[in-house]
Amino acid sequence: MKYRRLGGTDLDLSEVGFGVWTLTTGWWGEHEEDEVVRMLRLAYDLGVTFFDNADVYGEGQAETIMGKALAPVRDHCVYATKIGYDWYNNQRESGQREHPQDYSPRFVRFAVEQSLQRLATDRIEWVQLHNPRMEALQDNGLFAEMEALQREGKVRWWGAALGPAIGWRDEGVYAGRERGLPMQVIHNLLEQEPGRDFIDAAVAGGGGLVARVPHSSGLLEGHYTAETTFPPGDHRNHRPREWLIEGVQKVEQLRFLEREDRNLGQAAIQWLLAQPMFASVLPNIYDEAQLREFAAASDSPPLTEDEIGRVDALYQANFGLTPVEVKS
Repeated sequence: MKYRRLGGTDLDLSEVGFGVWTLTTGWWGEHEEDEVVRMLRLAYDLGVTFFDNADVYGEGQAETIMGKALAPVRDHCVYATKIGYDWYNNQRESGQREHPQDYSPRFVRFAVEQSLQRLATDRIEWVQLHNPRMEALQDNGLFAEMEALQREGKVRWWGAALGPAIGWRDEGVYAGRERGLPMQVIHNLLEQEPGRDFIDAAVAGGGGLVARVPHSSGLLEGHYTAETTFPPGDHRNHRPREWLIEGVQKVEQLRFLEREDRNLGQAAIQWLLAQPMFASVLPNIYDEAQLREFAAASDSPPLTEDEIGRVDALYQANFGLTPVEVKS
């Protein structure tokens, strides 16, 4: 495993991190607590030191489990979490629906202190505003409270986690360019917009980036076909069928990235790591085989300039495909 500095901070992240959401939200299947604990500890053994969470995942349960699992190695890990959704005072929403947001200084402090308790720690290395709207990002009172929490040592660094669609392009450009916040964004070989705008904003503002969904919800692992179906409750059922059909055709044109010592899923991670603004990649991990495969991606061969050029040419030409019209 290799490690990189997150731009705008003094945090060194493992190039492959672990996003706890896949094991604790039910969107990728149900996982027992002991399985989650075992996976988190295995990740650390494989060199992963960057663990990303959110207070809303499992309504606090994800943070509690992570705090328990990593307690023995806490000082060797970078803890990240997200705040901003007021699930404390609102009934649980199901599916893709949002909880109400609250970015008042009072709630932000409350949320951070609750996360500290659940994570069983005295500080959080990176707290991200969870899908913030422009109003929150322009609120100097919010940022004054964030700075106060930093001075108190409860938070090392602040950032923003964006979208998709919720608190998205305009917010990301503003957060990166004007506030200089390090950001967590969706970016991958198949979905490069608005990620390219976020890269430009990060360069201008001096904050770094972390990429999530590097495999386009599994497409770039290379195992799907046009006949693939997903179990009930799986969040990929919310995507239009055209996403799968067109995606499989694109993936077949990327098979040239596969080598004896680097599979397609690892190549998708290396494509992101070829861009210096990205300090770490958060693949969707929901079983031990995936964890081992993706953790090993950091040490797999980097993409060559020729491979990167071929990917860019394919993307610019939409892989030679006429975009499928998605019916509403």
